[in-house]
Amino acid sequence: MKKIPCIAALLLGLAFVFFGLNFFAHFVVVPSPPAGTPAAAFLGAMYGSGYLALVKVLEILGGILLIVPRTRVLGLILIGAILFNIACVHQFFFGGIKDPTLIGLIVLALVVTWSKLCALWCVNTCCSSGCCDSGKEGSSCCSSEKPASSGCCGGNK
Repeated sequence: MKKIPCIAALLLGLAFVFFGLNFFAHFVVVPSPPAGTPAAAFLGAMYGSGYLALVKVLEILGGILLIVPRTRVLGLILIGAILFNIACVHQFFFGGIKDPTLIGLIVLALVVTWSKLCALWCVNTCCSSGCCDSGKEGSSCCSSEKPASSGCCGGNK
């Protein structure tokens, strides 16, 4: 059961590295949206401005970070943002999230996210002096009550 998140992270990372490299090397032909549609205009602007090339470089970087266990949380944050934007483009321009590849990538990302929930929570609540005590009202972000050596989530990662 512990291997499922590792396999999901590996598959998700490899998929994003592959699709990112496909932009530059053209392994697989990606169909274009019909001309004159808002989706074609949007993707044309992304291609023309060079913004899509930056996104593809970040996809490759995020995929590599996902594959390496030590940097998996950082890769998940990066890939999560990109995957959210891909899902939004499909929802708003293509009439819903119907692509099986996209659905599979979302499921893989959710599996990896669930396995790294504590670490992701700590990214949100920790600061340089230790874990934050966000459960109490009126507490500051950096609580000096917990020593920095205790680590996030009680030292469990």
